[in-house]
Amino acid sequence: MTPPNDPSEHRPATDPDQPTTLPTTDRPAEAERDDDGPGAEVVSIETARAGRHPYPPTTPAPESPALEGEVVRVDLPGGERRDWLTDLENKARTRRPIVPLWLRSRTEAVHTLRWVGVHYAHVAGYQATRTPLYAGRLAARSPRGLVRLVGGMVKWTFDLEGEPVRLAAVQKADPENYLKLSRQRDARVRLRVPATLGALVTLLIVGIAVAAAPTSAQWGALAVALAVLGVVGRPADRPLIDRAVIPASVEKLTSDIVIRALTALGIAGITQAMAKNPKDAIRFVAPITRDGPGWRADLDLPYGVTVGDVLDKRDRMSGALRRPLGCIWPEGDPSVHEGRLILWVGDKDLSKTIVKSPLLKAASHDVFKGIPFGNDPRGRLVTVPVIENNALIGSLPGQGKTASVRELAAGVVLDPTAEGWFHELKGSGDLDPYEKVCHRYVSGIQDEAIAYAADSLALLRKEVMRRAAALKTLPPDLCPDKKVTRQIADKRSLGLHPLVCIIDECQNLFAHPAYGAKAGEDAEFIIKLGRALGVVLILATQRPDKDSLPTGISANVSIRFCLKVAGQIENDMILGTSAYKNGIRATMFNPGPPDKGGDAGTGYLVGATPMPKVVKSAYLNTAETQLIADRAYALRRAGGTLSGHALGETPAPAAPAHDLLADILAVVAVSEAKVWNEVVVARLAELRPEVYGPWMELEADARAAQLTTALKPYGVRTGQVWGTPEGGGKGANRRGITRDDITTAITERDGKKGSGGAA
Repeated sequence: MTPPNDPSEHRPATDPDQPTTLPTTDRPAEAERDDDGPGAEVVSIETARAGRHPYPPTTPAPESPALEGEVVRVDLPGGERRDWLTDLENKARTRRPIVPLWLRSRTEAVHTLRWVGVHYAHVAGYQATRTPLYAGRLAARSPRGLVRLVGGMVKWTFDLEGEPVRLAAVQKADPENYLKLSRQRDARVRLRVPATLGALVTLLIVGIAVAAAPTSAQWGALAVALAVLGVVGRPADRPLIDRAVIPASVEKLTSDIVIRALTALGIAGITQAMAKNPKDAIRFVAPITRDGPGWRADLDLPYGVTVGDVLDKRDRMSGALRRPLGCIWPEGDPSVHEGRLILWVGDKDLSKTIVKSPLLKAASHDVFKGIPFGNDPRGRLVTVPVIENNALIGSLPGQGKTASVRELAAGVVLDPTAEGWFHELKGSGDLDPYEKVCHRYVSGIQDEAIAYAADSLALLRKEVMRRAAALKTLPPDLCPDKKVTRQIADKRSLGLHPLVCIIDECQNLFAHPAYGAKAGEDAEFIIKLGRALGVVLILATQRPDKDSLPTGISANVSIRFCLKVAGQIENDMILGTSAYKNGIRATMFNPGPPDKGGDAGTGYLVGATPMPKVVKSAYLNTAETQLIADRAYALRRAGGTLSGHALGETPAPAAPAHDLLADILAVVAVSEAKVWNEVVVARLAELRPEVYGPWMELEADARAAQLTTALKPYGVRTGQVWGTPEGGGKGANRRGITRDDITTAITERDGKKGSGGAA
């Protein structure tokens, strides 16, 4: 209700196109004093509107800071004139592809066309082999077809299908309708009888003509007649032709199903967004399409929700979509933003799929073109570039790490110009089939095998330095980019052919008390400098921690493949810092072999493709590996590229053999019962600087800890012992060794070796 003195009651209606009268209270005080009018002024409506928006869209606001109490407008007015070109650019920011996804790459197009061809070839072959069965069915059903045909003709000719209606008229005593129906029946019969007689005469003439025709025509006509009668006589519930392919009972992916699944994940951001605005909380940026053997949905998650949040709930999404876990593969697209989700739902469980290696039937291979490694969830081949790269593979035990190494090794040995240095430090013989084509090879977990692998890294370091000098001398026309190419590698006299060093279970090398530190330094040197020189290092480990995998190595490899790991730390050690935070999580895979519901062989591949990709590596069993090795041996023998271990040569070790316990006894006199660790390290470094020299570069506490760690495998413990600094000084208790413990350890070790030899 308006107050009686409200001036709005007496305010006249104003025309928006006429000048507006403003109250005097809206004017500055100076205007009131200078105005001779009755307390109001007339201003233009344009001036009034301009006062509401002091800065037009085309005029930038002044950069001076806002005064206290002044209203600062942060949104531009909505009624400004817009440029049609700007509108067009905004609308066309995301264009749908003209070419379908499966035609964008030659590999995927060939794969799709091959699948279609194989599918229809299977259908044609299946039906062709069952042609006699179908002919028998038609012959068996032809009598029923003849009866149906004759009965149908009789009913049609004499209008017997209308008989029930005429009987109903008789039962109702309705003579008028009966007479009408009778006349209709008589008219139909008069027309249909001649037509039936004509058809019978025609069939008789055709029969006479067939009887006079050759025998082949008679059999053909009989076959056609039986086929027609068989089709007419087919049962409604028993089709003639069997299905060659049973359709999969896979539910089509729709937007409603995707939204239902995402809502069921229990993510707070999605739940809140769906409660506030269920229509626009989850926005699909492209239609859900068929992509390979599955469905693909591209969508934007609600504000504040990232793809990593969804990856953590992959098992719950499997339950929400009612599909096996191996069919659910969400991934992000950080090139757009962290909330862009690409959900791919496959028809088949990836864990149940066995990927066959294309190298199994390859006559040879070129490592400069990469090595076929496995398939992504959509069944597309993934190739790993080898030259100018280094690779790191990690997982829990039994998750397919060695099988992945086998596949890469197969590509190496099938290139007769590539030189393989293979080290299998588990002692299981998984790489033994390749031994006969390797320049250097060892399999074992003993100290001798570890020393051999350490020697290889030392030799590789020297080789990298030699190649760097050799590459520098090549003319620019042969080597314009100062890196090894296929053309340079083929010139065997230059010695710049590809050299691939594989170390499986590398943690046994890098964590070794005697060889680990130096091997880690050599490996880091090779990784940093060897990539352009044709030297490739492939490392595999089942214990990715800072002690077993030096950070200088894990931080510099360019290609990483991580199968199932236990936690975030192991995940980031293999895949790189912040990989887990960015949603690249190998922890989501199930442990165990595929026959027990595990994802063995499946992992995240980073660095080989533009975006991180889930890949299932190809599997080669021992027999298949042996076939590839035999083929590789024949190639190398024909090309004269067998060398080193393959020819039975035993190169001298790059570093002198040594025994830590014996070295300690050599530097600790019999009169010294107990000695500080740091004193022992200093003496060892003086005895063998090439081995123990790096220990002296550590801090004093780190030196003592290094010796403690080195003695653990021998069962020797260190503790607090009393001693004085060499050269005199104040005595103190520090961590040290007891000489008798070293002597006892040597006696026990030599006794075990002696008993083992006698056995």
